[in-house]
Formats: sequence, C-alpha cells, structure tokens
Amino acid sequence: MTQLNNGEFRVEKVERLVIKDFIEKHHYSQSINGVMSKYCFAMYKDDYLIGAMLYGNLGMANAWKKYGEFEAQVIELRRLVLIDDTPRNSESWFIGWTIRWLKKNTEIKTIVSYADANYGHSGVIYKATNFQHVGMTSKGRVIMHNGKKYHDKTIRTKYKGELKPFAKRLLVALEEGKAYYVKQEPKHIYVMDIR
Repeated sequence: MTQLNNGEFRVEKVERLVIKDFIEKHHYSQSINGVMSKYCFAMYKDDYLIGAMLYGNLGMANAWKKYGEFEAQVIELRRLVLIDDTPRNSESWFIGWTIRWLKKNTEIKTIVSYADANYGHSGVIYKATNFQHVGMTSKGRVIMHNGKKYHDKTIRTKYKGELKPFAKRLLVALEEGKAYYVKQEPKHIYVMDIR
C-alpha cells in the first residue's frame, strides 16, 4: 500500500472480482467480458473504491512479438477508470504506482495500451505518463447487441475448446438479425518500456 502525497488515496493489488462491477459501471466499455487479466488494482479514498486498473495479455494473438522477445515480457493495460471527481493527476499517479509495482514484482519489460478514437480518446493520460505513441491499429468492427458493443472476436471466445455461453448467444443474435456489425476507426497505440 502506498499513499498519495496528501495521504488521501491508497492502491491495492486485488482480485478481479473486487473491481469487475466498478469497471462495468464506470468504464466507457461497460465490460470486462472476454478480457484476460493478470494484475488488477483498486484505488481507494478512505474505504471507498474510486478507481480500477486491469493489466492482461495483449488482446490480439501474437501482437506481443512486436514488443518483446517472449510473451511474458509484454503486458497490456486493458482497463483504467477513475470516478469523475478525482483530483487532477490522479490517473497519472495511479498508473505510476502500478508501473512501480510491476517493475518490482514481475519481469515485464513493456506495457502496451490503446486509446479508442471511437470514444473521442487520443491518449492524453498516456502521453502525460511518458508512454510513446507508436501508431494506429487497423480499422476494425464491433458487434452491437442490446445497446452494448462487443469486439468481433467475441463470437470465437472459447473455454476448454467450446464456445462460451455469451459467444453462443451473440452468434444466435447475429443470425436472427438482433445483433449487427459496426465499422470502427483505428485506435491509438501507446507503448512504455519499463526496464
């Protein structure tokens, strides 16, 4: 546990379930479904959860090869969210705390993250924390269903060789015309070497 200079905040490494509902309520994606997580962190003011961060393997298979010699060297910052009324620089401080933790407790060398232009994000927080903008992803598409967006690879999500139940439901919705594809703009790619 570490305190912010004014002693207001603390960060803890936590289990995914501790931050799942918070992320799904406050993050623009409203979901961590299908997001693999390795390290999860919660930011508290007193005993009130005000922020969450989730690191995991890169979402795209073999994308790690662009950034490291082996997969365990590369991790993606998959979700970052704080409630709206946190003080200025809270996100930067939170990211910094988790980076110091990763340096001390893992062999990770490179962190990758994406800023989603489809939501008006350009990566301001990543620039402020010394990530390097290294380009843009290709254009993609998402599946819209019941007002929610799902990555198009969601329908291929398996567990022990079988499609997960939500993937099956989404496939049926596509077949019945209750879900549909929407084109997406490229995302900004940010990278930080921490060693």
